Order: sequence, then C-alpha cells, then structure tokens
Amino acid sequence: MYNDEENLYHYSYQKENQPGTSGSSVDDQLNSFQYHGGPQQPVQEMKPVKKNRTGLKVTALALCCALLGGAVGGGVVHFAENQPGQTSVNVSSRPATHVSVNTVDGKTAMTDAEVYAAGVNSVVSINVTGTSGTNFFGQPVRTASAGSGFVLTKDGYIVTNYHVVKDGETVKVTMYNGDEYEAKYVGGDEDYDIAVIKVEAQDLQAVTLGDSSSLNVGDHVLAIGNPLGELTFSMSGGMVSCVNRAINVDGTPFNMIQTDASINPGNSGGPLFNQYGEVVGIVSAKYSSTGNESVEGLGFAIPINDVLAMIQDIMTNGYVTNKPYLGVTAGTMTEQMAAQYRYDVTSGVFIYSVEEDGAAAKAGLKMGDVIVKVDDTDITSMEDLTVAKKQYSAGDTCTLTIYREGQETTVELTWGAVPEDQQSNISSQDQQTQNGSQYGNGYTNPNDLFNYFFGNRFSGNSYRSNG
Repeated sequence: MYNDEENLYHYSYQKENQPGTSGSSVDDQLNSFQYHGGPQQPVQEMKPVKKNRTGLKVTALALCCALLGGAVGGGVVHFAENQPGQTSVNVSSRPATHVSVNTVDGKTAMTDAEVYAAGVNSVVSINVTGTSGTNFFGQPVRTASAGSGFVLTKDGYIVTNYHVVKDGETVKVTMYNGDEYEAKYVGGDEDYDIAVIKVEAQDLQAVTLGDSSSLNVGDHVLAIGNPLGELTFSMSGGMVSCVNRAINVDGTPFNMIQTDASINPGNSGGPLFNQYGEVVGIVSAKYSSTGNESVEGLGFAIPINDVLAMIQDIMTNGYVTNKPYLGVTAGTMTEQMAAQYRYDVTSGVFIYSVEEDGAAAKAGLKMGDVIVKVDDTDITSMEDLTVAKKQYSAGDTCTLTIYREGQETTVELTWGAVPEDQQSNISSQDQQTQNGSQYGNGYTNPNDLFNYFFGNRFSGNSYRSNG
C-alpha cells in the first residue's frame, strides 16, 4: 500500500483523511500546498523599491555572457528555459573518436588506443590443463592455468613464458576474434622463461619486434594480456621504471625491464609494447611483497633483445642449441661447509662431481674445487654463476678462478653445449645439488593458481612469475 506508514517505499506519508491525500480532490491538494510542498502563506503587499537600473543592466549583461560562454564551451545540445518544475540537461555534442588501425613502421608514434587497435589481433589467450600428482585416493589431480602470448609469425608460431606452459598436457589458444586452436609445444628454456608453441593456421597477424636496448626510463609502455585468466585482451599502461633490472624469480636470476604498468596473474607471456606499437618485452613477473607489506606498480618484462636469438633457435631445433653448459654437480659454498672441510673460503660454488668429458672436466676441474670468479665477475653463490653464464654461449672461452688445496688458481674453460637429451629436465645451473637436494628448479607448479599467486609461501622480498 502506497499510503501505509510502515511501508519504506511509501508514496505519501499523509493519512487518508488529511487534506491533500488520495481521498482529496486534485483541486484540494493544489489549494492546500504550494508547488514546493509547504503550506500557503498569506500574501503580503510589498512596498515599491527604488531600483538602480544601471546596476541591474550591468548585472544582467554579465550573467548573459557567463551563460553563453558556458553553453558554447560545454558543447550544449539542448538548452531549456527554466520553467516551474523543469530543469535543463547539458549533453556534449562531441562526436565519437575515430581510432585508426595503423601499420607498425617503427617511426610513427601512436596513441594508446591506436597501439591497442594495431596489436590486439596479435595477442592470444592461453589456457593450459594438466595433472599435478595424486590426491588422497591415488587419483590424478587435474589442474588448469591461464596465461598470454603473442603471434610471432603468420604461420602460427607463438611466444609465451616457459612457466605458463610447463607440464601442460593440453594448450588451447584463443585469438581476439574468438577463433580457438589446439597448440603444440615446440620447446622452451626455463633459465630465460621463454617458450614457443605452434598452432595450425595461416595468415595470422604477427607482431613487429622493436629494440629493447633503445628503451629509456620514462618511456611509455603498454601491456595487453589475459589478467586473472578471464579478463581477456585487457590493456594496462605505464612507464619504464628501470632498464636492465637484475631480479631473482623463484631462485632464478633475470635481467628485466621494470614497469609500473599493471601486471597480474594471467598476464605472463603477453607482449609489452612501446609507443610505436613494437614488442620490446615479454611480460613475466610482478613484485608481490616486501616483508609484511604488499606493493603495487612493480612489474617486469624480459627484454626481447635478450631472448630473440634463443626463440629463433627453439623454432628451428626445438631447444637452445648454444646454451652454455659446465657439466658439474655443484652448490653454494657455506660457512658450515668451510668449517667441515677446513676451507679458507666461505662463499663461491662448491663442485660435488664432474661429468666425464664435459667442459669442466676438460678444463681440469675436480671434485672439491670452489669457483670464486668467472673472468672478472666475483662468484659467491649459484645465482651468481647463473648470471655469469648468461653472458656466454657454447664455444665461448673464459677464465675461472678456483680455490683448491688452500690456494687460488686459474683455469681456462671453453663452455660446452647443453646435451639435447637434457633439455627437458635440466635445471637452472646444469644439474646442481645444494645441501644434498636437487637445486635450481625455481618454479613451483604454475597450474595451482590460488596457492601460486595468493598463497603464503614467500617471506621477505619476493618476485612471482605470473601465470
């Protein structure tokens, strides 16, 4: 009932027997209340007041100018006189902005909307399914994850992150126009977190690669991807916060482009565009926390120049053929180990064993040696050795400084190539052991989205690879 006092959606809180209610005529209501809703007041006769007509004219002229200026500046379509009970609404007459689909030529700077229009058809959404162990009943646990990627060639080669497709049994790719493809895993490299997948298609729109070494701090960049696995083909923007930023992602060191563009789970593997529409990086990681504080605006992308040759190698051979290989089982030297073995050095890389006919064996390295320097780079841990290795290719020669039998000595080492049969299971530093356990894999199961992205498994400063 509209006139129910207890009804919160009451039309009128007046009782039926009162004047002006639904029981009264319209004339009674109008006679009882003025337009503004209050009771009528006795009309008082006003005495004439002498008017300053000059002042009134000036004021009226100023008001007219103000109204006309506001109407013109606001693009007014409709202007209604203020009649009793009426209001005016100003509606802009600005036409919709036309977004041109430009050809990326490396010379023409574009607006953000134009970069999106030029590049979004080259971006793909990736959904991966697989298994992760067994449950309490011994049944395999099905897992699912999502990421992003971009079309590198018209015939279907697609680049993404290694951790996006690692251990995936099925990989499905969705294009911006809705087309779906089953993708085949071509190959990848965990140390650089890159992977190549292939779909059977022709005449796809491929990206144009830029020069990541030309980026400057402050340059505008854009990321297009699949955040949270469901907000497909979303774009975020920001600036280059730092170039050549060395970070550690789950135990693996990387050289990264730092940006404040929003990077979220699901963005991994997607392209980072510059203002010319060129791909200059592969979105890979996000800084998640520092101590007990959460942080924002710290995203990272792999510079395209660092990995392009490897990507082409994977497309041709299925793996990186010139990746440097030492051929040892090793781990970080600690003070406890130094005390146990009575060594004078407390840091470096301790060699547990040497592979026969490997690069280390040919250089004369032995079990018990401690690598403390590669050329002029000091080595204090396995992470340092991994960073140093990335400066070389198979066949390159360097000088190792090692600690042996109480003194330092140098040996010449020619880096070997990773054997093909070890490409699928090799860890970040050949086949290392630290404190008796396998070391260097770095990535937990990327398919466990909740625990991987939101679980409390990190302490202190941490970077996370975003699915």
